[in-house]
Amino acid sequence: MSADFLGEFIGTMLLVLLGDGVVANVILNRTKGNNSGWIVITFGWAIAVFTGVFTSTKLGSEGHLNPAVTLAMTYLEKFDVEKVGVYIGAQFAGAFVGAFLVWISYYKHFEVTDDKAVKLGVFSTAPNIRNPVANMLTEIVGTFVLVLGVLLMAKPEMKLGPLDALPVGLLILGLGLSLGGPTGYSLNPARDLAPRIFHAIFPIPNKGGSDWNYAWIPVLGPIIGGMIAAFVSQRFL
Repeated sequence: MSADFLGEFIGTMLLVLLGDGVVANVILNRTKGNNSGWIVITFGWAIAVFTGVFTSTKLGSEGHLNPAVTLAMTYLEKFDVEKVGVYIGAQFAGAFVGAFLVWISYYKHFEVTDDKAVKLGVFSTAPNIRNPVANMLTEIVGTFVLVLGVLLMAKPEMKLGPLDALPVGLLILGLGLSLGGPTGYSLNPARDLAPRIFHAIFPIPNKGGSDWNYAWIPVLGPIIGGMIAAFVSQRFL
């Protein structure tokens, strides 16, 4: 197994395990962290991203953990196009396994939670006010800020190292606190779609649908936002 695949796989697995794990702790019934709130979720996701990026780069990959980042780097010709499939495949596989580990860790709490939307909310995002245009714009703006920040942090060689993991985690914290309210801030196609697929195919007790009518927004929005960030970086920075 190549260092590129292993780093992106393990890093994204840890990102989703810790990120979806903190969501499960807050919203599932009878957990120690039940109803502890949005601040706990945003801090948990910041630590999840820090841990994932740090681990990924230590294992030899570039710490993208996000197809939007990989595609932006590729557009800028700062990433080998031949590795795109390996990176994105590893990101989706890692996110799927991370979702599985969250399910195993909180299995009994899924059993005692009746709300089907809450169960899906552990794995994937959804807006409280559904409007495709507004929801898409939120994901585009949030991912634009994320990818632009990553591109600036990674200069001049356009690679994230272990020391860049902390500022990326802090950026995620800020994004969650300031722009996460409308949609739950996916910002990452692999982080949202792979766990949603897991929710669809695994026997989670008394689950509902996987909300496929919305699922395209947290995939397409981050890709658009990331490409806009790459374009702005190329033209103006």
